[in-house]
Amino acid sequence: MIVRNIGARLGRRALATPLSRASLQAQSPRFYSQDNFTAPPPPTNNTRKQAAAKTAFAEPTLEEQAEFYAESIEQPTPEFVASPSAAAEAWGSSGPSATAAAETVTTWDPTLVDAEALKLKQEIEAIPGNYKLFKQTKAQTQKLGAGVEVRYIPEQYLRNPPSEASLEDLMAAQAHMGHNTSLWNPANARYIYGVRQGIHIISLETTSIHLRRAARVVEEVAYRGGLILFVGTRPGQRPIVVRAAEMAKACHLFTKWRPGTITNREQLLGGVPLTVVDELDRPLQGFEDHLHDRRPLAPDLVVCLNPKENMTLLYECSLAKIPTIGIIDTNTNPSWVTYQIPANDDSLRATALISGVLGRAGEHGQKRRLEAAQRGVVTWKTPADVQGYFELAETRAADARKRRAQDNSVAVQKEKDTFLSEDALRAMFAGGV
Repeated sequence: MIVRNIGARLGRRALATPLSRASLQAQSPRFYSQDNFTAPPPPTNNTRKQAAAKTAFAEPTLEEQAEFYAESIEQPTPEFVASPSAAAEAWGSSGPSATAAAETVTTWDPTLVDAEALKLKQEIEAIPGNYKLFKQTKAQTQKLGAGVEVRYIPEQYLRNPPSEASLEDLMAAQAHMGHNTSLWNPANARYIYGVRQGIHIISLETTSIHLRRAARVVEEVAYRGGLILFVGTRPGQRPIVVRAAEMAKACHLFTKWRPGTITNREQLLGGVPLTVVDELDRPLQGFEDHLHDRRPLAPDLVVCLNPKENMTLLYECSLAKIPTIGIIDTNTNPSWVTYQIPANDDSLRATALISGVLGRAGEHGQKRRLEAAQRGVVTWKTPADVQGYFELAETRAADARKRRAQDNSVAVQKEKDTFLSEDALRAMFAGGV
């Protein structure tokens, strides 16, 4: 093993080091279109004998290397020859055949080089004109066609909420993404389309149907003059519920729900100021005593964006018989709310889309109510306590009028009695005279 390794190392040293490709290219001459090419002379017999005598392990001497370099410079490898026959004659019988030489050697044609150079020159000269034409065309046509807009802007559902959500909008908002299959609630099986990679997929057709129904409920409650409450207590839901409440002229809650706000609202909401308005939302005066004594208001409809964190709120609404609307994910109990909207409650984009649709529905209901009021149609009924206050006020006013009438009749009778007595005295005095 050791002897063979030594022999291999010595053998590698004995081999002649070949020249690099860069050195050969630097030593080779350059050819131009005006040069005249001729076939190289055939190799001599002396050169052939020397090449045959050399072995693979023989190191060439300095004289042999110098002679090899001189021959390579004086007789370069033919790249272009006048004709294939000349190349075949140059190689002779010891070289390749005439057919192989004709296939491997390229015929030189100066006209082709001149044509390609002229074409390249024309293309370079045409660049400034083409660029100027491109700029002119761009300036004339930049206002034509359809502009490519950004598909999703985070504030688009807050600035201009849609009145209806399509299946594409729900898909883009990731409303179909449920939770892991191990976290699902079996009551949501009717809302689930399938399973993908261990996650339940919500049916967007079902989501669209339930969203339309919930929007209709919100619109009718607003049309009847009801009080709507939008609730969203998760981080990032504050601008969503505020915007929806502004459109529907409703109330909003984005902090933690205080237990007893509905069932014990006399203690928790006793100091909240109230106002009585007419059918055109104009404030009415003269109800200060009634507002001081009446019970605080309770919402007529509650829209909850995250029911799982607001179980206490939903339970109080059920005790007070207040209808509720909620976004139901695959891990939420759908029986907690009255009107379910199966969707992904963890996506802010999905909740913004759904609340925007509900807010638009409330806005449309308020608009219908005011238009009907301008025509003289009142779409809502006066609350029972306010109606009782009206009746009590009317009774008091009637009693006051009755007392005033009685007082007036007594005064008139007294005046009549006084008037008759004076007339009688005058008649008596006149008759006596």
